[in-house]
Amino acid sequence: MRLDKFLSDCKVESRKNLKKIIKQGAVSVNGVCEKDPGKNISESDTVTVYDQVIEYEKYIYLMLNKPQGYISATDDPRQRTVLELLEEEYLLYELFPAGRLDIDTEGFLLLTNDGKFAHDILSPKKHVPKTYFATVEGHMGEKEISVFNEGMDLGDFVTKPATLEIIDFIGENTNVYVTISEGKFHQIKRMFEKVGSSVLYLKRISMGGLTLDDSLSPGEVKKLTKEEINLIKETK
Repeated sequence: MRLDKFLSDCKVESRKNLKKIIKQGAVSVNGVCEKDPGKNISESDTVTVYDQVIEYEKYIYLMLNKPQGYISATDDPRQRTVLELLEEEYLLYELFPAGRLDIDTEGFLLLTNDGKFAHDILSPKKHVPKTYFATVEGHMGEKEISVFNEGMDLGDFVTKPATLEIIDFIGENTNVYVTISEGKFHQIKRMFEKVGSSVLYLKRISMGGLTLDDSLSPGEVKKLTKEEINLIKETK
């Protein structure tokens, strides 16, 4: 690829400034100063800018522990968006949420600039499971477990089989794990409404084989490794 394309993908500088710093002699390829923005290089070449080695990175993937009060969007004139939680260095990558969590839902939200990856993990055809912890009204039991497992007709669509696991009872309420392979608008809330309950608290705790990092406080992010990214693709 072209040298300026390489540096653009790595978000070294704004596209406007890239050719300028290259022509000024700030960039070297394999130890040799390179002033041609169109120089053809490969990902295996060693590229430095102001003597700092630049690792090729076109796509990035962030795990965000989303707090309540933020919407899963890139821009909104009225509500705070999850992108407002990111440090400036990440904003250069034009990230977007892979899927959504409601404004009052917490937990694992993936942010990336890889559209194909996002599509793959969100597609119901891929069967990538998403697991949530929820506190719901009433006492759930075998009847509700069976209804979730069979799939539900919510009017505008029929859910795929889901897993409902009862953790414990807190007074008149129930703590549960819910695992779905879709992500329709308000889906989990609507599923509990279908069985005569309502969600009091909801938090996504995993996507595929990757679980939310316990060390992340609400609003914090971590950059995912290749191994962690591959875990997300795990299906049941």
